[in-house]
Amino acid sequence: MSDTANDSSAIDPAVRAELTRLRESIDNIDAAVVHMLAERFKCTQQVGVLKAEHQLPPADPAREARQIARLRELAESARLDPAFAEKLLNFIIAEVIRHHETIADGAR
Repeated sequence: MSDTANDSSAIDPAVRAELTRLRESIDNIDAAVVHMLAERFKCTQQVGVLKAEHQLPPADPAREARQIARLRELAESARLDPAFAEKLLNFIIAEVIRHHETIADGAR
């Protein structure tokens, strides 16, 4: 690439404006995702406490399988790669289980 291609002053102002608009939307979506995950984890923490109080296991493989299938369907309807959605949910589930194990260890 030439130096001109790397020089942001060489970008057409209309292209720069569109990039800025799209990046601001991405930033807003990222913030919403973080807030939604925080809310989700508040709920799963409450589930972890309830499980610990009643000596239930931290993981629920049947529910997890249902959730993965459900999320894959949602991803397909949203035109998002279902494999990506499954990887993301598996990551979240692993973190939730880790939290539930920590809560259960503290309740013993």
